[in-house]
Amino acid sequence: MARTVFCRKLQKEADGLDFQLYPGELGKRIFDNISKEAWGEWQKKQTMLINEHKLNMMEPNARAFLEEKMSAYLFDDVEPTIEGYVPPEK
Repeated sequence: MARTVFCRKLQKEADGLDFQLYPGELGKRIFDNISKEAWGEWQKKQTMLINEHKLNMMEPNARAFLEEKMSAYLFDDVEPTIEGYVPPEK
């Protein structure tokens, strides 16, 4: 049976992540409060951010930048700015 969480991003009950995907306290917070659906949405945004900013994920500054954007997106409902991207109409 799938684990469910009240997703803070989507503001609804949804299937939770199968395991902690990110290390540390932030990872625990994500595991406890973010759904698979919201995590999948973040992964798409993350890919766009990495490409747009030409981030090298071996660099600590790039990882810190992405972590800041991830936390803001998942918990503070702050949409990352991706130049030239127009979200689809709902």
